[in-house]
Amino acid sequence: MEIWINPACSKCRGALGLLDAEGAEYTVRRYLEDVPGEDEIRDVLDRLGLEPWDITRTQEAAAKELGLKDWPRDAGARDRWVAALAAHPKLIQRPIITADDGTAVVARTEEAVREALSRSR
Repeated sequence: MEIWINPACSKCRGALGLLDAEGAEYTVRRYLEDVPGEDEIRDVLDRLGLEPWDITRTQEAAAKELGLKDWPRDAGARDRWVAALAAHPKLIQRPIITADDGTAVVARTEEAVREALSRSR
């Protein structure tokens, strides 16, 4: 499994701590440095079963600068949202764990991390 993290994020550090405590095998991706492209973001969205606006950190400065709160949230705007996430990776909700079974979770809670673990064993 892979976990997308920002090391400055307490939720990311908590998820890593739980993965380590459970002896999980995983790869860390510092997504602010190793930025996912649009196709990768689409793949993760499909695995999450979510839309791009569902994983967008709308309180970030970049979101406000882009005026994201006023963007449509429909199929026609999906590519625009994905492009914004690729161009401004700080907008991507974190941490995201891609599980070995082809699914993914936004792992902001212990329960979500445990769900990803259960899918990867």
